[in-house]
Amino acid sequence: MSGDGRESEGGEEEVRGARRIPGPRGAADDLDLESVPLPPLPPPGSAAPAGSVPEQSLPEQSVPEPPEAPEALMTSVPDLPHRVLKALLGAWALSACSAEETAAVEEHLTACAPCADEALRLRDAVGLLHTDGSLDLDPTLRSRVIDGCLGRRPARIPVPEWAAPYDAETARLDALLRDIGDSEWHAPVRLRWFEEEREVTRRTTVAGVIGHLMAVDGLLSAALGLDDPLGGGEAPLDPTERTERYWSSKRRPATRAVREPWRAQSHELIRTASFAGRNVAEASVSYGAFALPLQDAALDRAFECWVHGGDIADAVDYPYEAPSAAHLHRMIDLAARLLPAAVAGRRRSGLAGPAKDLVTAGAPGRSVHLEIEGHGGGDWYIALDSPAALGSPERVVAQVALDGVEFCRLAAGHISPVEAAAGQEGDREAIRDVLFATASLSRL
Repeated sequence: MSGDGRESEGGEEEVRGARRIPGPRGAADDLDLESVPLPPLPPPGSAAPAGSVPEQSLPEQSVPEPPEAPEALMTSVPDLPHRVLKALLGAWALSACSAEETAAVEEHLTACAPCADEALRLRDAVGLLHTDGSLDLDPTLRSRVIDGCLGRRPARIPVPEWAAPYDAETARLDALLRDIGDSEWHAPVRLRWFEEEREVTRRTTVAGVIGHLMAVDGLLSAALGLDDPLGGGEAPLDPTERTERYWSSKRRPATRAVREPWRAQSHELIRTASFAGRNVAEASVSYGAFALPLQDAALDRAFECWVHGGDIADAVDYPYEAPSAAHLHRMIDLAARLLPAAVAGRRRSGLAGPAKDLVTAGAPGRSVHLEIEGHGGGDWYIALDSPAALGSPERVVAQVALDGVEFCRLAAGHISPVEAAAGQEGDREAIRDVLFATASLSRL
């Protein structure tokens, strides 16, 4: 190099004939190919013009080098050991490897079966990393898994059909309880129900709600000869008194510790009912002021488990779906069968209109057509003048139409009869008596 910063002429001649390293090139997508001039083509039959191909001399007695591949198509494949290539499989599945690493991994997968299987598994797992879908489990997942298992190996002692709603609703509530944190067990929950003509509320916590369910479920335990969580013979039968007794007990767990005894009790109830045989379905369960067959009492407990599961879900801001259509239909059917007695009870208290056409027991009487639409829907005919009368479509004096879930919310005391979005036609007094009697089915 000369003093003025320029190369000497001799050095320039030596560099001019040497092969040069090409500079960086833009991506093919960035080039305007129409603006790039094309080299002139030689005339047909003539040789390429002199100087179009640089003259390259080879050293004497040297082996000619093979022609080089175009840079755009040439990929350098590094020689990496097996343990390194195996460690790169995760990055390869996520498309996070460099071009050289990708080429090395893919070349290795053609010869290594274990790594090829692992790579396929990792690629499938990448599809599960998308976050645009809901992380909540499908509410029907449990029933589908159980159906699939039982389809391959039927249970030796199946759960009775009448106990299936209670089994399903306790399992759904338990799944919700497993997902909430320790602090959420102290979240305030407002319980609502109707007494006579007014709404009544009571504040408790999530743990208090589970204790309430366990205390009332103890009525079924006593009917099946199991231990009563309140201590046996001295425990009251009225559900409200049982709950107050439990809440006032110093031994009651006020945290998530209540979940285990409640769940153990529900499992024991289902197991005992399954082994007891068919006759146990008609065993009487006393609620103090009234009694229900065990199969209806289990349905009543399933209904309350769903309702209070919704109360807990609202308190902790958690999604909670309605029961399956088949189970909801059976819950609505139980409420509809209880309505004639509820109307008669309100009439004795002076809260319902007088009987207008008494008939002999089992004879068709004046009726209200209860039409339940949507989820779990159907048609029921509610006898108005006597619980011993038979509801009959021939003697309908009014019709009430309600959504299935809306009807259940009314029966649970979560909405008032005035708020119920009901389609009404016919005798207004009869409609009012049925709607208020439905709300009167609710209790703590």
